[in-house]
Amino acid sequence: AGSFQDAGVIQRAYNLNFPLHAVPASSAQCLAWSAFSVSSPAVVLETAEDRPEAVVVRLYEAHGSTVDAWLQTSLPIKEATLCDLLERPVAQGRLLLEQRGMRLSFTPFRLLSVLLVLKQ
Repeated sequence: AGSFQDAGVIQRAYNLNFPLHAVPASSAQCLAWSAFSVSSPAVVLETAEDRPEAVVVRLYEAHGSTVDAWLQTSLPIKEATLCDLLERPVAQGRLLLEQRGMRLSFTPFRLLSVLLVLKQ
């Protein structure tokens, strides 16, 4: 019911096309852990790619809205920079690392790539 945004169509499509796979493990309780989280349901974290000493994260705005979102990570980040699709840092692309994470601004359907340099 309602709009595709309200109905969570994008999340349900990802759940259908990329289902969780069960992996046998010990019966010991494990704490929940996630490498990344995004504060807005309008922003989708599409992929995170490993590079030597860094990770490239690609996100896009999926609802056709203008939104600010916070990207949080549990990884030890030294610096964060916006980059182009060839993963080259863009001028004036350095992001502030704040307690809430990194603030990203999206216009409708905008794609952003973020280069996260890891602490050694």
